[in-house]
Amino acid sequence: MKLDKFLPADVPAKREKLFLKNFKKATGGSGRLMLFAGDQKVEHLNNDFFGENIPLEDNDPEHLFKIASKAKIGVFATQFGLISKYARSYKDIPYLVKLNAKTNLIPYSDKDPYSKEWLSVQDIVDFKKESGLDILGVGYTVYLGSEYEREMLREAANIVHQAHLNGLIAVLWIYPKGNYVKDEHDAHLIAGAAGVGASLGADFAKLKVPYKDGKFVPELLKEVTGAAGRTGVLCEGGSKIDEKAFLQELYEQIHIGKSRGNGTGRNIHQRELKEAIKMANAIYAVTVENKSVEEAIKIINGE
Repeated sequence: MKLDKFLPADVPAKREKLFLKNFKKATGGSGRLMLFAGDQKVEHLNNDFFGENIPLEDNDPEHLFKIASKAKIGVFATQFGLISKYARSYKDIPYLVKLNAKTNLIPYSDKDPYSKEWLSVQDIVDFKKESGLDILGVGYTVYLGSEYEREMLREAANIVHQAHLNGLIAVLWIYPKGNYVKDEHDAHLIAGAAGVGASLGADFAKLKVPYKDGKFVPELLKEVTGAAGRTGVLCEGGSKIDEKAFLQELYEQIHIGKSRGNGTGRNIHQRELKEAIKMANAIYAVTVENKSVEEAIKIINGE
């Protein structure tokens, strides 16, 4: 696939090769991104890492790094602090640094969410240079509908631009949240979020999955991906479900809804290491290698 069409105009000439190199590596040259999400240690506290039907090894943050180092992934997205703690032991992981995060302790019904930037893009550029780590991009979450959205939109726009100036890819998590959002899985609303991602210049936007009567309808995703234009839509992975059901939904998101990837955490890391690696490889196979669900299931079964 020719990747030049994904080259933003705000990437300076001296950084074009670097951006395309990072984009190609992250997407395996397919234009689709398999994002292994490891940012929930803040977002969901310990709910996703300790409890019923979750292997004890998932409680240790290093479990995420072990998976990311051994499995096929596009990028491993997590916070700067975790990377700084473990990256000397896992230098070869393709990283995407999440620049903001918030906990889920305060209900959205009580207070509109605001997730402020922790570190700057320049901090990450400097860290990459000094550490020699394979940092391909940065990420940031925007909560549309929050009374603080203007601050987050401003930060997001600046982060995307600064990332491009330095040859990095930019991924935005864009979630409508707050008292004025009645149905965060409404396809029309999610399409609006996709359009915001495009307007901010994001290379990829991680979005909610559109539901009708509580179920995923792949045809509804077409409005979302159409509104996103050249910004690739990544569908969130959600809570852990059956492997085949997850992979079938992923396949339909890509081939019917025209999404360009996924952001998956729990459906990978809430498994013992060997099984987590197989699941990540299966997701990568469908997302990047254009494999069928049946072929991906064979990976899980070790065939």
